[in-house]
Amino acid sequence: EQPRAIADTLEARLGAHGVLPNIFGIDSDALLRDVRGLHIVACGTSYHAGLVAKYWIEEYARLPVAVEVASEYRYRETVVPEGTLFVAISQSGETADTLAAMRESRRRGYLGTLAICNVPESSVVREADLKLMTRAGPEIGVASTKAFTTQLAGLALLTLELARRHGLDDDRYAALCAELQRLPRAIGEALQMEPAIIELAADFIQRQHALFLGRGVQYPVALEGALKLKEISYIHAEAYAAGELKHGPLALVDENMPVVAVAPNGPLLDKLKSNLQEVRARGGRLIVFADGAAGMDDMAGSGTMLRVESGGSFIAPAVFTVPLQLLAYHVAVLRGTDVDQPRNLAKSVTVE
Repeated sequence: EQPRAIADTLEARLGAHGVLPNIFGIDSDALLRDVRGLHIVACGTSYHAGLVAKYWIEEYARLPVAVEVASEYRYRETVVPEGTLFVAISQSGETADTLAAMRESRRRGYLGTLAICNVPESSVVREADLKLMTRAGPEIGVASTKAFTTQLAGLALLTLELARRHGLDDDRYAALCAELQRLPRAIGEALQMEPAIIELAADFIQRQHALFLGRGVQYPVALEGALKLKEISYIHAEAYAAGELKHGPLALVDENMPVVAVAPNGPLLDKLKSNLQEVRARGGRLIVFADGAAGMDDMAGSGTMLRVESGGSFIAPAVFTVPLQLLAYHVAVLRGTDVDQPRNLAKSVTVE
């Protein structure tokens, strides 16, 4: 479903020459013109999408972005610089903490509010000044999959619109738009990894713990991968920015600890390789999802390396998410857990 859902998110919003006008609402032009910063507030998987957006917006639009868990935002006095846009991300649009945070934002002096949501008639959408529907369609399982990748697609559109307004070079803007157009196809190609991931999942059946690592914009992807594994397979999983290994997590690494690393090609690749060497030296079981251009062949002898064709650095976070979702799903199936209705969890958290 994910390639189709993402294509729906982009349809009639991203054209041959860039982001189309007024996709965030009829009055969006004037408001977005005055944006000087963003506060993104969300919960769970949506929070991870917001973290990805922080990397994107700060890199391409050169605007400061703060991302916060909604349940924490509500109970502290946030400093709101002039021209700050409040962005609420929620699959259901009824998440209690996110909705309350958006209502609280009204008294804090924001420039305006933007909702990124999957349910048009939801409270978050009704109460926001601007809105972008992700068009993911119904998602039955409690653990978000296409809801997350379509949120990333929507946030990529926001990034491009803000970047265009804040001086991004025309050629680079066009290249990023073309890359985003390729996202549905790239997701479809990532789904073809399923047979290899089924084989990999068998190694997780008896595991009780797992560590996920990423750097830069892939750190939130590692967070999301760990969340998916713990949600539906009940394996304890933690995610860290790979540079933090020596600040505590390395003590956990031994031959019984699978370490899952997300390794797209990019400026932090050599740093990540150094972090993975630390894992290998301590007997850790490495599972590396590597971009074909990343040159990670020297890591294959320490575990498993699977090639992921990212389609480009901009869309890589969405593409690398897919194999992590597949891993969590197949581990859960092999362990016999309820993939659609994990214990103790609800699809929409409508109470505190």
